Amino acid sequence: MIKEKFNLTEEENKMCRQIAMRSCTMSAPYCWEKMQALAFLYTMIPVINKYYPEKEDRIEGYKRHWELFNTTPSVSGFITGLAASMEKQGAEDPNFDKSSISAVKSSLMGPFAGIGDSIFQSTLRVIAMGIGLSFAVNGSILGPIIFLLVYNIPATFVRYIGPFVGYSLGAKFMSDAAENGIMGTITKAASTVGLMTVGAMTATMVSCNIGFVFEMNGAEQSIQAMLDTIFPNLLPLLLTLFCFKLLKNKVNPTVLIFGLMIFAILGTWIGIF
Repeated sequence: MIKEKFNLTEEENKMCRQIAMRSCTMSAPYCWEKMQALAFLYTMIPVINKYYPEKEDRIEGYKRHWELFNTTPSVSGFITGLAASMEKQGAEDPNFDKSSISAVKSSLMGPFAGIGDSIFQSTLRVIAMGIGLSFAVNGSILGPIIFLLVYNIPATFVRYIGPFVGYSLGAKFMSDAAENGIMGTITKAASTVGLMTVGAMTATMVSCNIGFVFEMNGAEQSIQAMLDTIFPNLLPLLLTLFCFKLLKNKVNPTVLIFGLMIFAILGTWIGIF
């Protein structure tokens, strides 16, 4: 039924089912270095193996998806399906720019996280919890059962159908884009949105404040307040760029994480932060 609905071949239908099942692990191997990257790579393995028979091409594909990724798990299926359609295009067209796959992923993960969190985390989960609590408050075993059903049935459906929608729409979209010659524009736009997403994450998720206050003519002056007036979020930006520089120079991420922890503890103890 789904195969006919999205006009897929038997092999494509099987691949999309594999993507849907593997996407259930999207937040299981979560890590702070690349967040959901390992799960995304695991989800894309059937796609890479299907479209790239050569070992070197497969390794390149694995590396392509071993990049930072983070979005609401329930809506991640559309992005994996779209990435699969782009991998197909990349395997069939030697002139296809495979860097556009990473650009599109980066540009979509933020907006889809906003949509997914609003629908599933902030709305559906609250509604499901309210219904479940109305039963649980009276000691009914139906409370947790109803909560799990009300939340997980629509969330699982969206997670499962997402790869089929993303792949079918993406395949047609990529074909039209290649024919019209607008792939370069799409890649540039996606890269711009991706960079904006990374910049927003830097401003909202990285915290680095100077706590030192000095006196001037009897009045206290905060260095952090002065910096925020001149250049808000300057320190988080510099810290992020410094970490990127170290990672580019092959510094072990684990060493970097522990180094930042020690630096933060010492800075707080001395009174700098």
